[in-house]
Amino acid sequence: MEKLKYPLLCYPLNENSWLGILVGTHFQVVDKDIKSVKNALSDYLFRQYKKHDDYPFTNILQPKIKTFDIRVRPTFRDDEGQYPLPTQIKVPVTAIYGENDSGHYECYFPLLRENFYYYDPKQFKSLAHHFATNILNGMTPEQINKLFLYTNPVLDEVTLKVNYDRDYNWGDNDYQRTYTNLSKYAEKYPYSKAERKRISSFPEAAWELEKIVEDISNRIATEKANILIVGESGTGKSAVLKQSFKKLNTQMKKQGSDLTFWRIMPQRITASSKYLGEWQEKCENIIQELQHANGILWVEDISRLMMLGGQGPEDSVASFFASFLREGKLHLVGEVTPSQLDSMRRMLPGFVENFRIIELKELPETSIFNILDKFSAFSAQNLKVDIDKGALELAYRLLLRYYPYEKFPGKAVRFLSGALNEVRLNKKKDIDKKLVISEFSKRTGLPSLFLRDDMKLDQEELEEWFTSRVIGQSAAIQKLCEVVKIYKAGLNNPHKPISTMLFAGPTGVGKTASARALADYFFGKGQKKTPLIRIDMSEFRYPGQITQLIGSGRNIGKLVKEVRERPFAVLLLDEVEKADPSIFDALLTVLDEGRLVDAYGRVTNFRNVIIIMTSNLGAANRRSLGFKDTENESTRYHSAISKFFRPEFINRIDNIVMFNSLDEDNIVEITKKELKDLKEREGFTKNNIQIEFGKGIYNHLKNVGFDERYGARPLQRAVEDEVTSPLANWLLEHEGIRNCKILIDYKDKLTISKQ
Repeated sequence: MEKLKYPLLCYPLNENSWLGILVGTHFQVVDKDIKSVKNALSDYLFRQYKKHDDYPFTNILQPKIKTFDIRVRPTFRDDEGQYPLPTQIKVPVTAIYGENDSGHYECYFPLLRENFYYYDPKQFKSLAHHFATNILNGMTPEQINKLFLYTNPVLDEVTLKVNYDRDYNWGDNDYQRTYTNLSKYAEKYPYSKAERKRISSFPEAAWELEKIVEDISNRIATEKANILIVGESGTGKSAVLKQSFKKLNTQMKKQGSDLTFWRIMPQRITASSKYLGEWQEKCENIIQELQHANGILWVEDISRLMMLGGQGPEDSVASFFASFLREGKLHLVGEVTPSQLDSMRRMLPGFVENFRIIELKELPETSIFNILDKFSAFSAQNLKVDIDKGALELAYRLLLRYYPYEKFPGKAVRFLSGALNEVRLNKKKDIDKKLVISEFSKRTGLPSLFLRDDMKLDQEELEEWFTSRVIGQSAAIQKLCEVVKIYKAGLNNPHKPISTMLFAGPTGVGKTASARALADYFFGKGQKKTPLIRIDMSEFRYPGQITQLIGSGRNIGKLVKEVRERPFAVLLLDEVEKADPSIFDALLTVLDEGRLVDAYGRVTNFRNVIIIMTSNLGAANRRSLGFKDTENESTRYHSAISKFFRPEFINRIDNIVMFNSLDEDNIVEITKKELKDLKEREGFTKNNIQIEFGKGIYNHLKNVGFDERYGARPLQRAVEDEVTSPLANWLLEHEGIRNCKILIDYKDKLTISKQ
């Protein structure tokens, strides 16, 4: 027997409790004292070792402890930008470090859940500062604040006795070996009943796909073939593989054979590799253990194997596996979309040629409804939740229209599973049409108006909605209303973005406000994040910056990242003319087909997105910079746009919307709107303070808040400087004011008085 020693870091939480963190693992325990913490962890490690014949890996021979004070400036981040705090703070970070059994050195930051290796002990202090600073700079202020809860740690140890010899019992008939690498990086499949129930209460079934299941099972059993199942997202690829493995598992047990299946995520193979050649060694160990386990490796998102490992597909994990596949030393099963398969064939044909390709088409409508009926029956029998027939039909219709880029039955099963979780959470007993619409609004932000055929569009109310939010742009408002009407009627092209528009006109006249209003109207009902994706195209002036926008290779660009997170949104490409011309070419496919496919076959869909581009082209040619020009503004802007953009780019834009200059009445209306919004701020509403404005304040703000070059854009700043800031100072001087009315006016100077 050998004795393993694990570093144990203990933090006092209060007089009667200590937190124990087993360094280098994810195990944590809270108990009354250090001795109890050690006993609890020691007992748990021993039970796991006896049950699974496995134990966590420990590598520091004589661990030491050191606490650093790291200076950082916590930063708040949101969609609009980053907001660092005004001063730096010192954050205590505890490190456990020392030499490992390879002759190198390792350092753990237990509370930060990170570690790094180093080769010279003289480098430790500087490297620890560097790594800790980088980690803290990526944390939110709330996360950093939690670190101050843990102080004065104590370093101890936990021991575990193990039998090293037992790990190497490789007799031909002995399958009791614990597969250390497989168990660490993959999961054995099928799951046990208890584990399956813990993961999900929904069935792992491949309804209406029994013939495909039979075909795959036979190919694996008789040919020991490597299988690549190809189909669009939602066609049932994972369900077919799961059922095939279950079927084979049952058959093999009856025959007295032992065929095992292991499910792995590609990124786990290289996630913890730090040294050159380390991931290759890990792969070889996995392959060796698979051979002894008579195992088949099920790789989820198998195309990612081309992105992991080296600099490109030719030195990736997929390339490394290819030779083992050819020699029959490795059996893989995976699933890909058709576009991913095309990319794999183009980039690494030697890998793909080792697989049997099985195509999975989308099922016909009758089969889809059979699946939905079976899902409904399962729900009623096992989950005690009834799904109305009308609710099933409505869910099908909504998913068919609003998720055209995903396939049935997957998208229907996912949606109904989410609805079931919501019903069970709220302790209800049925799913009806009303709940389907509510759940759909939560997922997409779409209002009931678009989801219910029985709700008619009130055109006067629609126009009033936009008029109250966009001042002085009646022609532009008509265009926005047209987009809504076309979408409500279901006449938009489902294979393109909902609409693509170019907003043209001088700065500060309401282009961004219009985009925000459209986003709120379309997608503002259920989403937690704002449905407006705003990208400043002036940040992409140079050719090389296109990769930052749409991505390159393994790196995901800003545009792709935002749309994948919010597939139902308004995409605002601000000042689009300032971007490099190569970006316009990259956007052609997005504007025309509503999708963007990267080199690895990953598809980003824009078909539930409204794309709005803004431009100031033509504004510099105005004869005067004041209020409305007498010259035909529309003609001037159209001419400037036609000269700047290529015809094939302009032809892919549905509408070029002109925004005219503002007149004096418009400025007054915008001023009133800004002041009305000010009244609704929390400081007034929670103290029941009513704000009234005199006529003088409107005239004053109109004069100081309108700039000939920037339109009404400086008005918000003027409201903050001329009204909000003085009012805040006045309230602080009159502390405790509530349940009253305050009058604000301007006569030679700002006056504030309690009424």
